[in-house]
Amino acid sequence: MIKDGKLWIAQSDKGEDIFLLPRMANRHGLVAGATGTGKTITLKVLAESFSELGIPVFLADVKGDISGMVAPGADSPEMQKRIAGFGMAEAGFSYQGCPVTLWDIFGEKGIPLRTTISEMGPLLLARVLELNELQSALLSIIFKIADDNQLLLIDTKDLKACVSYVQEHKAQFEGDYGKMSPASLSAITRAIVALELAGGDVFFGEPALRISDWLTQDMGRGVVNILDSSSLINNGKLYSTFLLWMLSELFETLPEVGDMEKPKIVFFFDEAHLLFDGASKPLMDKIEQVVKLIRSKGVGVYFCTQNPKDIPDGVLAQLGNKIQHGLRAYTPAEQKAIKAAAASFRANPDFSAADVITSLGTGKALISFLGADGIPGIAQQVSILPPRCSMGAATDAQRETAIKGSLLYSKYAESYDPDSAYEFLMRQGQEEAAEQERAAAEAAKSKEEERIAKEQAKEAERQARAEAREQARREKEAEKQALAEEKARNKAIQSVGSSVLGTIGRALGNSVGKSMGGSFGKSIGGNVGASLARGIFGTLFKS
Repeated sequence: MIKDGKLWIAQSDKGEDIFLLPRMANRHGLVAGATGTGKTITLKVLAESFSELGIPVFLADVKGDISGMVAPGADSPEMQKRIAGFGMAEAGFSYQGCPVTLWDIFGEKGIPLRTTISEMGPLLLARVLELNELQSALLSIIFKIADDNQLLLIDTKDLKACVSYVQEHKAQFEGDYGKMSPASLSAITRAIVALELAGGDVFFGEPALRISDWLTQDMGRGVVNILDSSSLINNGKLYSTFLLWMLSELFETLPEVGDMEKPKIVFFFDEAHLLFDGASKPLMDKIEQVVKLIRSKGVGVYFCTQNPKDIPDGVLAQLGNKIQHGLRAYTPAEQKAIKAAAASFRANPDFSAADVITSLGTGKALISFLGADGIPGIAQQVSILPPRCSMGAATDAQRETAIKGSLLYSKYAESYDPDSAYEFLMRQGQEEAAEQERAAAEAAKSKEEERIAKEQAKEAERQARAEAREQARREKEAEKQALAEEKARNKAIQSVGSSVLGTIGRALGNSVGKSMGGSFGKSIGGNVGASLARGIFGTLFKS
C-alpha cells in the first residue's frame, strides 16, 4: 500500500510502520528466505505497492501463484483480523487486482514473449547452449562474421545456417578471423539443435519484445508484467539467461537519468541463484556491471532467493534494501550461512539477528531499508502486510481475460518469419549451385566441343592422309602410265625407225651393190646398208 507517498510494506513488532522510500527503491534489494516462509506474498506486496505508485513492474512467476495479482483478494475472518491488526482499514485498504500483462515464452499461459538471436548476443547465448570457452569464443566470431556480411540472425535456423556457412567457407574466413575447429563448429550446431528440442525455436523470433512496452501505466497505476516460468524453470540456465537478457535490454535501452523521485521500472529476479550457477567470469562481470550501473537508468532490481549466500559478494554489496525471511540451520554450513546473512544487516542492539532469522515464522521477516540519507536502517523484526490482490493463482478464465484484454496481445500474438540469414544463405546457396551447374554445363560443353574438334581434326588428318595416299597412288599410276606410254612410244618409234631404216638401208645397200656388180653385190650391199642404217639411227633414237 501507499501511505504518505511511501511504500508501506510491513509493521514492526513495536507497532511501527516500515516504509520503502520511492527515491531509494532503485538502489536494488534482496528478498530471501526458506521455502514456505512468505517470500511470494512479500513479492506481491512490493509489486502492487510499486504499481499503485505508478511504477511498472516485472516479475517471473515460477510457481504460478504470482498470476493471482490480476484479481482482487478474497475476504475472510483471518484477513479481517490482519487488516485490523495493521490498521490498514484507516489507510484506505480495499481488495483490488493490479493491471497485469501475462507473458509466456512458450505462448501457452500468456502473450508470447520472444527475442532474437542477435539481440541476445553471443555471451548470453553461449550460456544457454552450455558451450565451453573455446566454443564460446568461436560463437563470438560467428556473430562477427554475420555482422560483417550483414546476415541478420533472428531465430535458431538463422544461426544454424550461419554456422554451416562458416563451416563450408572456413578456408575463406580463417585468414581474417583465425583458425576454426571443425569439431567446435559441429558442437555448436548440436547445441543449437538441442536448444530447439527444448523449445528454443519458439522464443527466438519476431516480433521480438520491445522493452518500452513494459514502461506503461493503466489509469495511473504501473502495469505488472508477469512472465509465466513454471515450464521455463525446468531449464535453469535458459530461465536465468532469458531474465538476464531482459535486464540487459533495460540497461542498454534506457537513457541515463540519474537519481529520480521514483524508479521507471522495478525488476524482480526470482530464483536468483540460478543466474549465478556455473556463470563464466565474463558473464559474472557483465552481471555486476549491469547491477551497478542500471540504477542510473532508473531501474530497481530485486533478487529473490532462498539464501543470501546464493548471491555473489560483488552483487550483494549493491543491494541496499533487504527483506530476510526465516532460514533453517541443520548443518554447520547452514549455520555459517545464517551468520553471514545476519552480518549483512545493520545490527540492532535489542536482539541477535542470527537468532531472529532462525526463529522467524511465516509472514515474518528481518528488514533493513535505506533511509533518506542513503544509510541502511537498523535491522527490525516485522510482519509483512497482506496483499490487496489475490493470494492464490489466477483461474483459467481470469488468465484468458487478462491475455486477450491486453493491448499488446495483437502486437505479439502471431509470429512471423522475416527475410534473414537463413533465407539469404539459402538463396546464395541456390545461386552458387546454379552457378556451379552452369559452370559444369559449360565445362561439359567445352569438353564435348574439344572432343568433337579432336575427332574432326583426326578425321581431317585421316582424310588428308587418305588423299595424300590417293594422290601418291595417282601420281605413281600416272608415272607408270607415262612410263608405259613412253615405252610404247619408244617401241613404236623403234619399230617405225627400224622399218624406215631397213628400207633406207636396203636401198642404200642396193645402190652400193650395184656399184659392186651383179646380184651378189646387190645382196651384200642391201644387207650391209640396212644394218649400218639401223645402227646409226638406233643410236640416234635412243639418245
